[in-house]
Amino acid sequence: MWGVRAGINSLTAALLVGVAIGLVLTPDGRAWLRHPTLLFGAANASSSAVEPAPVAVAVAAVPAMRTVTPLKDRLAQRRVLRVGVFGDSMADGLWTGLYRDLNDPSGGIAVSRFSEVSTGLSRYDYVDIQDKTARQIAETPVDVAVVMFGTNDAQGISIDGQIHPFGSDGWKAAYGKRVDDLVGLLRSRDVMVYWVGLPRMKRGSFDDKMMLINETVSARMTALHVPYVSTVALTSDATGDYDAYLAATGTGRRQLMRANDGIHMSMAGYLRLTEPVARSIRRDAGLGPARPADETAGA
Repeated sequence: MWGVRAGINSLTAALLVGVAIGLVLTPDGRAWLRHPTLLFGAANASSSAVEPAPVAVAVAAVPAMRTVTPLKDRLAQRRVLRVGVFGDSMADGLWTGLYRDLNDPSGGIAVSRFSEVSTGLSRYDYVDIQDKTARQIAETPVDVAVVMFGTNDAQGISIDGQIHPFGSDGWKAAYGKRVDDLVGLLRSRDVMVYWVGLPRMKRGSFDDKMMLINETVSARMTALHVPYVSTVALTSDATGDYDAYLAATGTGRRQLMRANDGIHMSMAGYLRLTEPVARSIRRDAGLGPARPADETAGA
């Protein structure tokens, strides 16, 4: 019996060493080792750990925000509307669709990509989106920011050494403040913001997390008077559930809209997300309708 117990203990130790080595070798892993509760949760860090009061990161109901120049006016001034897409890997796909549907400098719109995979608003110890965005728009000014974050954000947020577990009141306040700060930064540079919500996800537990992020962001957009483009209905079937195949706009023919991971979209799916965003930008800029979607894209 002692030999069996010793063997189990040795195996456990080996697994722990393997996990530690794996964490050391990755950027996210090194941050997790510095802040283990980001990975395992506050309950596993200490039996006496409690959720810190959210007062220190409380979000103002409506932060002071400057108004921005209407798109019609700035288009008349500059002749070309500069649209930038900010976010994570989902935003990469959104940029592809917007570039296809909107990019036409001779027609008044130029679309640029500012997104980066594996980034988000939860882990500023990894990539500080606020600082990164400030540098980007200083180097390449834009008139419009289309923003889509969230698929990497279902993890704790560290504020002044305190870990706010995902979904807690402290987390919602901290995440909401980062959303407010990002919008405030963009508006301070006279940038019009359109925030795009996350689509329906295949795995139920992950979908619940993404919907919580949607609720948090949507509430902030309402308070800040920022256009929020919901994509849940666009990526759900008739019963409101996830379906990789959905009816194409116009034809009604079912097309593959999702990637195999059940998170990202196919090209047809990204064009589906792009459509309401492009329509809103064109409407606000006083331009004509977007080019018709390619029905064969992503088929």
